[in-house]
Amino acid sequence: MVSSVPRLVIAAPSSGSGKTTVATGLMAALSARGFAVSPHKVGPDYIDPGYHALATGRVGRNLDAYLCGPELVAPLFAHGADGCDIAVVEGVMGLYDGAAGEGELASTAQVAKLLRAPVVLVVDASSQSRSVAALVHGFVSWDPEVRVGGVILNKVASDRHEGLLREALDSVGVPVLGVVRRAARVETPSRHLGLVPVAERGSLAVEAVDAMAAQVAAGCDLPALVALARSAGPLAGAAWDAGEAVVSSPPPPLPVPSPGALSPDPRPALGGPRPQAPEGLDEAGRAVRVAVAGGSAFTFSYAEHAELLAAAGAEVVVFDPLRDEELPEGTAGLVVGGGFPEVYASELSANESLRKAVAELALSGAPVAAECAGLLYLCRELDGLPMCGVLDASARMSERLTLGYRDAVAVSDSALAGAGTRMRGHEFHRTVVEPGAGDRPAWGVRAPERRVEGFVQRGVHASYLHTHWASEPGVARRFVERCRTS
Repeated sequence: MVSSVPRLVIAAPSSGSGKTTVATGLMAALSARGFAVSPHKVGPDYIDPGYHALATGRVGRNLDAYLCGPELVAPLFAHGADGCDIAVVEGVMGLYDGAAGEGELASTAQVAKLLRAPVVLVVDASSQSRSVAALVHGFVSWDPEVRVGGVILNKVASDRHEGLLREALDSVGVPVLGVVRRAARVETPSRHLGLVPVAERGSLAVEAVDAMAAQVAAGCDLPALVALARSAGPLAGAAWDAGEAVVSSPPPPLPVPSPGALSPDPRPALGGPRPQAPEGLDEAGRAVRVAVAGGSAFTFSYAEHAELLAAAGAEVVVFDPLRDEELPEGTAGLVVGGGFPEVYASELSANESLRKAVAELALSGAPVAAECAGLLYLCRELDGLPMCGVLDASARMSERLTLGYRDAVAVSDSALAGAGTRMRGHEFHRTVVEPGAGDRPAWGVRAPERRVEGFVQRGVHASYLHTHWASEPGVARRFVERCRTS
């Protein structure tokens, strides 16, 4: 199978250069012209894909070579881009920045090479003129395998400024595909973890995306950008498929000797028969119901998680802990992902009936998977306000930002992962949970420091780590199976 979807990677020399503005604006401008645009984001970020989805009307998807492995980048891209006219991939940080100490791994440059996609470099030109040529030349020549097909100059002050920049870039041989002027309207508000999510901004987010689209359409050569996207090389190989991933996922690994034993590679040899079909149906052959927290407080979720749950035999039902007073009827399992519960602590605490329902579900032994914000929601309290009380732990805001990729191994058998399962995750929070781990920790983290973290009790698996289930589809199969049998 060969994918030939036209595609572009929107990159930059550094964070803050305007990648999100240009990428989102380009997605919206192309969508307005009748293109079916597939939106993608390099890295673990959950917030930018929300703006991408608003711009295109399609689910924003992440491409993370650290969380999922380089081998899944092209298949996941092909899955998301199936049936589209063009794909726009927003990069992360600077073009060549990746996982710390891992070379090019998880960088925008690596993803561009894996996708055989041309790169458009967005340069913040607000404080330079002739120096822009040296900057662009350096990025173009650093890695010959990365094809920089053009430059978009951002935050250009005037016609004279634009003329100086174009004159300087003539010597580099990289075409200028757009010039975006400074404009306050396209700014999107930020807080402690980045942009404010789309779900919290409502009509203001729509206005911001419209403004981005208008600026990109006015300042960029859209036909030239489309032509560059069409020059991308074909991608060989099958698109990722949730059903195939669930069926072919290996059985859970055997237990490790003890929670503290973190060997260099704790995953044992795989073996045993593989299932021929999803096993998540109840005795009557019906899909088991898995409730997934959504709404403004819980906006962080990878689209593939719900697809894997459904492929494993679950009926996925989204509910809003800010508004719904009960869990969906017939809930057999619960997934509470990331987000900003600290912003909505008062409202979450005030919804006492739902907090009680979550606690009762957990007490019954039903599977509950909680990541980061979900962990805080399950605690006894958050910033002094009562939460669900599932975990005997308290959470509070902190001045310290915890951020980075993590290499982890499951040290306790749980509804989500068998002990010994190795997964890569990502932490991103300004909160502290005390204690940081229960009597049965969820994960043993091997880098950057060796520690255990999270909680496993009854059917609950709660942790700060965000993981991408496409890298280990067996966790979805295991979770749904536990929903059926608990």
